[in-house]
Amino acid sequence: MTPTPHPAERHWSVDGVELRSRLLLGSASFPSATVMRDAIVASGAEVVTVGLKRISQGGEAAEFVPTLLETVRSFGGRLLPNTAGCFDAQSAISTAMMARELFDTNWIKLEVIGDRGSLQPDPVELVEAARVLVREGFVVWPYCTDDVVSCRRLLDAGCPVLMPWGAPIGSGQGLLNPFALQYLRRSLPQALLIVDAGIGAPSHAAHAMELGYDAVLLCSAVSRARDPIEMAGAFAAAVHAGRSAWRAGVIGRSEQAIPSTAVGS
Repeated sequence: MTPTPHPAERHWSVDGVELRSRLLLGSASFPSATVMRDAIVASGAEVVTVGLKRISQGGEAAEFVPTLLETVRSFGGRLLPNTAGCFDAQSAISTAMMARELFDTNWIKLEVIGDRGSLQPDPVELVEAARVLVREGFVVWPYCTDDVVSCRRLLDAGCPVLMPWGAPIGSGQGLLNPFALQYLRRSLPQALLIVDAGIGAPSHAAHAMELGYDAVLLCSAVSRARDPIEMAGAFAAAVHAGRSAWRAGVIGRSEQAIPSTAVGS
């Protein structure tokens, strides 16, 4: 089974790899390996994340890996291992090294958590880990906040992609600070920006794309849905609609009514 991204979508690329789908999907918390596989296909996602720590702890995560690898390879997709569960730079670096050996990829989604309650990234440890991993030949996709200063430092460290959060991981709250995300987009017009974390509904994903973001990454919104497969398709449609709206030009907001038809005096 091969994902079918919308043909009208324009391609983008990371590390010389051309991608069509602007929806990236996580592989955690699905009720079964079969549902995970079918949801990935329905989403059209070409990049799928996997957490090394979840696999090393055994259980369903480890059992899903053969299905995940088979599914991603069947359509020429890319696996994006992540360092979820790491709370300092050294732990994240070690996890990334193990992920490269296990999955034979130099792509890594870098997560270094600084607060256990909100799962907010630690900006200092994140930049330190990014610098080391870039020097070691990794293509680093950092999960970060929407702080423009931290984001510039990650770009300076050599990250080709930035993944600012919309809201805390798994919260489903959507874009809590659209002003900051919009400011970040304007401030870094040439950077590849992907909203990661907190998206709970297709409308949230569409909103991110309407702001001019290059893609969205989500997991719980699909894996924890009543029907993950149908929800995956809904997100694929929402991402396409949001991107099309951004290309077409969303009108600006006005504090007063603007009649579409002239109103007589």
